[in-house]
Amino acid sequence: MISVSAAPSRVGPHFARWIDGTTPGEPPTQVQRIDADTFVIRQSVKTNFEAPFIYLLFGTNRALLIDSGAGGLKIRPTVDRVIADWRAGHGGRPVRLIVAHSHSHGDHHGGDEEFRDRPDTELVGLQPKQVADFFGIRDWPNAIGRYDLGHRVIEVVPTPGHEPAHIMIYDARTRLIFSGDMLYPGRLYVPRDRFDVFRASTVRLADFARTRPVRALLGAHIEMTTTPGRDYPMEAPAHPSEHGLALPPSAIGELEKAAAGATSPPAIDRHPDFIVYPVAPKPA
Repeated sequence: MISVSAAPSRVGPHFARWIDGTTPGEPPTQVQRIDADTFVIRQSVKTNFEAPFIYLLFGTNRALLIDSGAGGLKIRPTVDRVIADWRAGHGGRPVRLIVAHSHSHGDHHGGDEEFRDRPDTELVGLQPKQVADFFGIRDWPNAIGRYDLGHRVIEVVPTPGHEPAHIMIYDARTRLIFSGDMLYPGRLYVPRDRFDVFRASTVRLADFARTRPVRALLGAHIEMTTTPGRDYPMEAPAHPSEHGLALPPSAIGELEKAAAGATSPPAIDRHPDFIVYPVAPKPA
């Protein structure tokens, strides 16, 4: 397990180099620590081209897993190892695992079946109502949800558009927004018939962020290179010269402005750190 380096970074947190598919003996997962209670797991692009990032946040009596990976490997052993290490450092304290999702696309819940028989574990459903009910969001998608992990309250921001049940999670302790597939260094896919919903979510996110201290956003993928505005080919088998995981808070305003100024119909809109990428409507 690697701890976040204290070295300076363009935007924090600053991570050691992620597994990126360029090394022959690359392990299937990599774990880095933001702090003693906050962990990031990356799935190797060699196991699935999506190479998603998964987040594990601990409170005093619950742990929240944000996404369960894209499949193509067993993700539970890595998660269980992080939990076991955390418990060992806390006198063997029991902790209930909550498996939630940034949204319902398959590359974010591919490992769910591994957790269905895990003791003291609860899986959050994938539909907007199930997400809203679990996190106490009474007016989806306009209200904000709250969930207490035990002396660590997270806030849940509904951000449909990319997908109907999409959420972002804000952690006041680290001042981080875990932003899923709505805002990350890559192609932000938006079905054209949901672009108005996506636009409204950018406004909701910006309004939320104005009232909270935000250090950075951590999304679910990296698809951009270190060259501003340049992404990897789709389903690229390796990510040499990969963009950093963290995006600055200013990316929120940039996305809001891009969505507000989109043409009709919306077109691909390339920015230094992300690409707004309209796609054909999803079948019913």
